[in-house]
Amino acid sequence: MNWEWQVFCQDTISQEVTPGCFGKGGDVTYLDWMLSAWGWTISVSLLSLAIALVVGSAIGTLRTLEGRPWVVRLGNAWVEFFRNIPLLVHIFLWYHVIPALFPAMKSMPGFVLVVFALGFFTSARIAEQVRSGIQALPRGQRYAGMAMGFTTFQYYRYVLLPMAFRIIIPPLTSESMNVFKNSSVAFAVSIAELTMFAMQAQEETARGIEIYLAVTALYAISALVINRVMAFIEKRVRVPGLITASGGGH
Repeated sequence: MNWEWQVFCQDTISQEVTPGCFGKGGDVTYLDWMLSAWGWTISVSLLSLAIALVVGSAIGTLRTLEGRPWVVRLGNAWVEFFRNIPLLVHIFLWYHVIPALFPAMKSMPGFVLVVFALGFFTSARIAEQVRSGIQALPRGQRYAGMAMGFTTFQYYRYVLLPMAFRIIIPPLTSESMNVFKNSSVAFAVSIAELTMFAMQAQEETARGIEIYLAVTALYAISALVINRVMAFIEKRVRVPGLITASGGGH
């Protein structure tokens, strides 16, 4: 088998090899295209993760409120809805159905709609982790906050959530890595991310092995960076004696 890595130096129009592998004067090589697609993948993933963390933390917290059964039921409904519908279906709902129901959203770029779809889908999983983290804490911590005269918001803000988030960092790491992998479904609505690049580039060049190996490496690098960042955070915020070091933190 002959490897032709110079495929990435080819111009996407003329298919001629470009010295230096980067296009000049408006020309675009497959390397330029792949790096641009990687940028779109990172953008979709990080923005979706930000939405998922904010919404998931709020929903997960609401599901642990005592004496608020309707709030808990609404939080449970959110989680069940987004966990029991495939991500690809969510993407199509946000891209085709929701703009039809709300005309004001028709002007929104497809990129934004995909970010919301992936962010809300992931928020359901993070909400479950936040709920589990809060419920794993000794009840004495809740009572201690109440005994100090804290309001519900205050003892969640200063007592429960800081400890709960320390506990759930390992599963949050996995979800953060999953966001990068799940971003590949954005190709279904023509977002120019890595998977769409791979599909189109291998059709044009007939060098599918090289293309897909390079794209796989970029996905792996993205996930590894997220893993290392989360491991660093875990080390910095770990409370001695509360939880044991995870494998990713060594």
